[in-house]
Amino acid sequence: MSTPLGSLKNIGPATIRQLQEVGIADADALRSLGAVATYRRLKHAFPDQVTLTMAYALEGALLDCHWNRLPPERREYIRSTLRGA
Repeated sequence: MSTPLGSLKNIGPATIRQLQEVGIADADALRSLGAVATYRRLKHAFPDQVTLTMAYALEGALLDCHWNRLPPERREYIRSTLRGA
């Protein structure tokens, strides 16, 4: 049985709706795609609503930590990956 998105840290009702709209129905799908690819998909679909904080929130959800407690090296990895470095 798949893990519901709402059981993950940082993932509330609005984010669940957005994730479902881009084809991510559960936590397993999010894990499979990863935080950065999921962020890119969301940013493409909701360009005015999705910020870098969403990328941190998704990574935190996968690591089971609040987005503002994400280790600095993970934040830097996300930023550099999104910049294309």
